[in-house]
Amino acid sequence: MGALSNLRVLDLTQVLAGPYCTMLLADMGADVVKIERPGGDLIRSNPPFVDDPNEEAYGGYFQSVNRGKRSIELDFADADDRADFRSLVEEADIVVENYRAGTMEKYDLGYETLTEFNPELIYSSIRGFGDPRTGETERQGQPSFDLIAQALGGVMEITGQEDGPPTKVGPGIGDLFTATLNCIGILAAVNHREQTGEGQYVDTGMYDSMISMTERAVYQQSYTGTPPTRQGNSHPTLFPYNAFETADGYAVIAAFGTNHWTEVCAAMDRADLADDYPTTADRLEHREFLRAELADWAADRTTDELVAELEGSVPVAPVQNTEDIFDDSHVHARDMLVPVDQPGTDEEVEIAGSPIKMTETPPEPRGRAPLLDEHRTEILGSTDERADAEQAADD
Repeated sequence: MGALSNLRVLDLTQVLAGPYCTMLLADMGADVVKIERPGGDLIRSNPPFVDDPNEEAYGGYFQSVNRGKRSIELDFADADDRADFRSLVEEADIVVENYRAGTMEKYDLGYETLTEFNPELIYSSIRGFGDPRTGETERQGQPSFDLIAQALGGVMEITGQEDGPPTKVGPGIGDLFTATLNCIGILAAVNHREQTGEGQYVDTGMYDSMISMTERAVYQQSYTGTPPTRQGNSHPTLFPYNAFETADGYAVIAAFGTNHWTEVCAAMDRADLADDYPTTADRLEHREFLRAELADWAADRTTDELVAELEGSVPVAPVQNTEDIFDDSHVHARDMLVPVDQPGTDEEVEIAGSPIKMTETPPEPRGRAPLLDEHRTEILGSTDERADAEQAADD
């Protein structure tokens, strides 16, 4: 059933941050009803596709973060569709949206209005710059994407090589981390409602979330008065903690503890380095010299050889690509690759599984992403059933 099988979520979100948040809830068993605007979520048509984009209902982007949801299509510019939405709100636990601030109010569907239909409603928003209800700023109402959030939040300034430009982190962390925090906020609000019967507004901003993620840079600025900047794959206060090029790839070594440093030196047959640089302070002071020594040693070995020499005594790992991940038995044992159907083909595709593991109610992707408006009848009823319900209400 899933730990959240008692919850119904009305999901008004699109693209990445909001759908990822509601995907987490769906994986944990919530009934997530994806309410799509006319034409559907903007990313339905995004590649990649298995074969023919004209035959397949959606691409990998949409499939990955909308699995296990149900879909209906509503146009909030239409009075009947707004009425249908309000009827769903009456029976829902949670509404999640990621429009610009003020969009829902334009349709008279904002938080305050919806709580008139359901006083215990938990209403959650994901925006670039938060909502005025929790702290008003001049940025609210501006559009934001992952790139904007990473730039403003300091992530890009501390990512990349020392002599290179500010660099975006590969995954969309401005979306994904914000979505995860929003999910935590929603679950906290559910717990509060269980204790008090009170719903509430949950607000998570992408800019705010990136500041939270760059916590190390924040305290460094406060303590030193100097803004941190790029250091490649190294760490400002730990050494060795870096990626090293091997004969056929790269491996990372995190041996900043003295016990691990001693093991690295033993593997290198360099007891002199362990003796000459015994403390963290010694190693940080001479990190450039020591990095060069490690780099020379690593370059003479393949990645597998280097990992084999250190694994078990030192934190070490190869730098893997997705092909390596698909071949990793650990990944399969942890159910981190999940097959789902790809509509429009006879194929299955694999998407990332849930990293949240629970013994009694294990989260898991609960089937493929929905077709647009696939579940209209089962969610809203047939046309005749709705007409009968409206007539009964009038009587």
